[in-house]
Amino acid sequence: MWDAIVVGAGHNGLTAAAYLARAGLRTLVLERRAVVGGACVTEELWPGYRVSRAAYVAGLLRPAVVRELGLEARGLRLIARRPASSFTPLAGGGGLTLGEDRAASCASIRRFSARDAEAWPRYEAFLDRAARALEELLDVPPPDPAALAWRDVAPLARLARRAVALRRDLPRLAALVLGPARAALEGWFESEPLRGTLATDALIGAFAGPSTPGTGYVLLHHVMGESCGARGVWAYVAGGMGGVADALARAALDAGATLRREAPVARIASAGGRARGVVLEDGEALEARVVFSNADPQRTFLGLCEPGALPEDFARAVASADYRSPVVKINLALDRLPAFPGAAPARAGAAAPEHSGTIHVGAQDMGALERSFADAERGALPARPMIELTLPSALDPGLAPAGRHVASLFVQHAPVWDAAAWEGARDPFADRVLALVDEVAPGFSASVLHREVLAPPDLERVFGLTGGNIFHGALSLDRLLFLRPVPGFARYRTPLPGLYLCGAGTHPGGGVMGACGRNAAREVLRDRARGRIRGPRGVGASRAARFVV
Repeated sequence: MWDAIVVGAGHNGLTAAAYLARAGLRTLVLERRAVVGGACVTEELWPGYRVSRAAYVAGLLRPAVVRELGLEARGLRLIARRPASSFTPLAGGGGLTLGEDRAASCASIRRFSARDAEAWPRYEAFLDRAARALEELLDVPPPDPAALAWRDVAPLARLARRAVALRRDLPRLAALVLGPARAALEGWFESEPLRGTLATDALIGAFAGPSTPGTGYVLLHHVMGESCGARGVWAYVAGGMGGVADALARAALDAGATLRREAPVARIASAGGRARGVVLEDGEALEARVVFSNADPQRTFLGLCEPGALPEDFARAVASADYRSPVVKINLALDRLPAFPGAAPARAGAAAPEHSGTIHVGAQDMGALERSFADAERGALPARPMIELTLPSALDPGLAPAGRHVASLFVQHAPVWDAAAWEGARDPFADRVLALVDEVAPGFSASVLHREVLAPPDLERVFGLTGGNIFHGALSLDRLLFLRPVPGFARYRTPLPGLYLCGAGTHPGGGVMGACGRNAAREVLRDRARGRIRGPRGVGASRAARFVV
């Protein structure tokens, strides 16, 4: 018998496994694919081209996970220092460039508005204060107002002190968290493309437009991380996003965990009112004292749990969650880097500053983003979708053969269509996307050697994401903190004793963070220390108790 079985070797499942194994639990990780990492993977789609196939940038990975699991010593290397973090090219040439160099960012903004250039440092400082006030909530289970415990007091007290320290920021912060991103950004700035560029952070992965309430929180969610000590900086991972998963897998294996690839789980076995293990698709039964699911809540509870194992009202609550995905991911192999008219010149074949950042196409103004969402909401492919283009090989040349490059296009807004509807639309839509990039980088389409187009049904088929939703369910206001995944079950436990949830469908949500896996593992170790779970032979509960202090 295993002490813990983790279903799914996504980055949160690997994180949970590493913490459990470090505490002495005999831990088994089961992954249905041949590659670990879930959506956080590097795959060689074409000979010599290594692609971050789904997730494409890092920036939310929690410092505690990196430090406690020794990920840097296990090969993780983040490329955070980029000449430009963001570039929004315009069809007439030139564009808006933002980065860590505040003076350079203000100079670029000043081309569109002197007033906005003056406001920019204040906006960045406000977001930094807001993130510092709230980020501690990422690393602890969400306090549940219906069942507050003594251990909730300290983080809540610290949050209250920080809230008092914010003072005049509080009304603006509340408006940002509870309201639409558009209203918040229009309160700060008057010019485009600055407002459109910043609004993209509020829309990533969300079936929403800038005017949708709650998108302000999504914007804040995407700045609550840090890379290499710099807050709000998104980084590439050397070798692709699979570098995160590989380092986490090494941490788990080094701690004594066992990892089995190509071992798809058919169901979570239960008996006597609690989870008892899993049954694989080939019929093999594996027993465990506890089962962790890295799958999303709908796949876990409605797909893997046995009929009748869960209360009907809980199952209905899970089924009612929003799993709509607006995302189409396009992966490309290129024979050269794109050229943007009016941008700073670069040596032939060399990367220019704009190649190093996230390139925003279709974000020239918030109206364009609203129209993109409106098309998808009425069930149509947007005429001019929002596009985030990254070129990681510009800073990490080992991802492609010499002189060649890989590109990632994260495209929104996809309508809610089934696989059959996408069958004839996938490639024409990709052609439309490349044509839009051609408008700001002439000849881009001609540089494409290979491409892969992943619509929402493809993201579900390949990566097991219900609806193709990268967050394991929308980050809407009714599914945050103690409401995620459903009210009453926000602390990683489930109505089925012995079954825990550790994926992005739990607090604090999506993104390559590791926080969900870390928090979930710490909860099961607390349960074990309290005698709610029988400890393994030869390892007393005191060891787990010391580990989670």
